[in-house]
Amino acid sequence: VQLQASGGGLAQSGGSLRLSCAASGIELDRYAIGWFRQIPGKEREGVSCFSPIDGSTYNADSVKGRFTISRDKTKNTMYLQMNNLEPEDTAVYYCATDPWVRTVIPGCPQGMDYWGKGTLVTVSS
Repeated sequence: VQLQASGGGLAQSGGSLRLSCAASGIELDRYAIGWFRQIPGKEREGVSCFSPIDGSTYNADSVKGRFTISRDKTKNTMYLQMNNLEPEDTAVYYCATDPWVRTVIPGCPQGMDYWGKGTLVTVSS
């Protein structure tokens, strides 16, 4: 299983970016997916997750109304659309999936089985 994240970069405050995570060796539409982020020196944070098993979606309070997780079955790719970016969104973003996760309530499970390498998002004020 491989997950390849891309789409990070530099954005201005109030701008948008879309992160992509292409998968191989696993069908993303069948299993829970998630986006996490980590700032150096801080714990990794679950940002946005979805489980097709129970239909649950989780978005961290800090990104509600701004970030949206989605996936494209035909491309076997998940996305994180990030709008109205803030400098506090600056972090390395990781995608993940796990065949054994049934729900993402009350939050994104930190111990997901498969992870992509991070992609850096930098938001300037």
